[in-house]
Amino acid sequence: MTMSTPETKRLAGRIALVTGASRGIGAAVARRFAAEGAHVIAVARTVGGLEELDDAVKAVGGAATLVPLDLRDLDRIDPLGPQLHARFGRVDVFVANAAILGTVGPLSHHDAKFWEEVFRVNVSANWRLLRTLEPLLRLSDAGRAIFVSSAAAHSARAYLGAYASSKAALEAMARSWAAELANTKIRVNIVDPGATRTAMRASFMPGEDPMSLPAPDEMTGIYVDLASADWTRTGETLKAYRAA
Repeated sequence: MTMSTPETKRLAGRIALVTGASRGIGAAVARRFAAEGAHVIAVARTVGGLEELDDAVKAVGGAATLVPLDLRDLDRIDPLGPQLHARFGRVDVFVANAAILGTVGPLSHHDAKFWEEVFRVNVSANWRLLRTLEPLLRLSDAGRAIFVSSAAAHSARAYLGAYASSKAALEAMARSWAAELANTKIRVNIVDPGATRTAMRASFMPGEDPMSLPAPDEMTGIYVDLASADWTRTGETLKAYRAA
């Protein structure tokens, strides 16, 4: 991760909410945002993981607010916007990163409970989040929303039907929201991180050498670009790239 100097911190003074922030891509984005000067609102299920992230954020001179929240509990998402408004007055950046893989196997063999859980976390929770956060993003001088997707949304790969379908739905939702907000200061975009060294990747590619893949910290540049006030494009899906 390339560190910025105080004079070049691209997210200085920004308030950035990141879901799934306790590990993998979410944790890497949260650390990078903190290094770039943002105050990070870190949302995740695991308190221990959030506390580890908090230590990492402090190590780069940043600050974080920890929000232990299981996104499967949809009704607990709705109060988040008003609570953040009372504390911060706005949100500048929303990174919708949290997701679950669900069952790997033939579609006809999926358990209905797990199918519904994948859509609950990957789609419905993100709709609840955008609904509760939109008023705060509108209060920003440059609101930015970033949805983390996957090439699976387009490749329709065998045995990843639940995950692929949920990511396709997520992308459609994000593009619709982008179109609705086109005449505002909010920009909504999608990131395809590509093959990255994460626990989720390892769970469905057990024979792959994880060290052959880039670490999440190497792929955070695109998130900083999309979170920046000078980013103007919206409704696009962009590939992640290695940070310089």
